[in-house]
Amino acid sequence: MKRFKLTFFLAITTLCASAQKWKSDPEHSRLGFRIEHMQISEVNGIFKDFEIEVKAAKPDFSDAVIALRAEISSIDTEVEARDKHLKDKDFFDAESYPTIQFKSKSISRIDENRYSVTGMLTMHDVTKQVTMEMVHNGTINNTVTKKRTAGFQVTGTISRSDFEIGSKFPEKLVGDSVFIVADAELQLQ
Repeated sequence: MKRFKLTFFLAITTLCASAQKWKSDPEHSRLGFRIEHMQISEVNGIFKDFEIEVKAAKPDFSDAVIALRAEISSIDTEVEARDKHLKDKDFFDAESYPTIQFKSKSISRIDENRYSVTGMLTMHDVTKQVTMEMVHNGTINNTVTKKRTAGFQVTGTISRSDFEIGSKFPEKLVGDSVFIVADAELQLQ
């Protein structure tokens, strides 16, 4: 039994030690969203200030542990008055809840380069489990930065009402489903 425990401990230690840390390149990454407006159009926006960190030991990222942090104050829909309204108490209340955070719990392969990622998303002081789809677009040696670089796209839909965002605005005015898309180039640290 002692031998088993030692072997198990060494295996876990080796796995943790071999995990590589990757960080998003802010110049080549984007965190965006899309939501229906008045049932006839859509509003698109991004968070300009965000960071993604990934730890993975396997080169195909099938064992990835993902963390994301975005600053609410960096929301940008290209309309200053709307951005200000989204930051106030009617929606995100950026002063009280300044960040969005996501931490993965599990990842499972859908096919060769597509994965289902499940994790905990926290917004507006509400934490809910969400599942997103992640596509690994490849990994290269970046000739400019001289760093190993991996490309990903993560997509999924969340419900704003689950996070108590914009509760006083009915779905006929502001849609409940929010489509999320993150395009990220991650650099090996």
